[in-house]
Amino acid sequence: MSTESLNRTSNNAETPSHFSDAYKRVDVDVLKQRLLEENKKEKKKRSIIFYTVVASIGALTLFTY
Repeated sequence: MSTESLNRTSNNAETPSHFSDAYKRVDVDVLKQRLLEENKKEKKKRSIIFYTVVASIGALTLFTY
């Protein structure tokens, strides 16, 4: 009786083959590379905005004196 219950649970644990065929495999390295590129672009954008703000404040300070 215990082997019957084990067989039933092992059959339920398996995933149907039509679900595994429907999903494509994803390469983690490709996703990491995309994330790094996005972070690089975002960092560049933030630094450009920061230096523009600093330069404009410096220019306004020079013009006021």
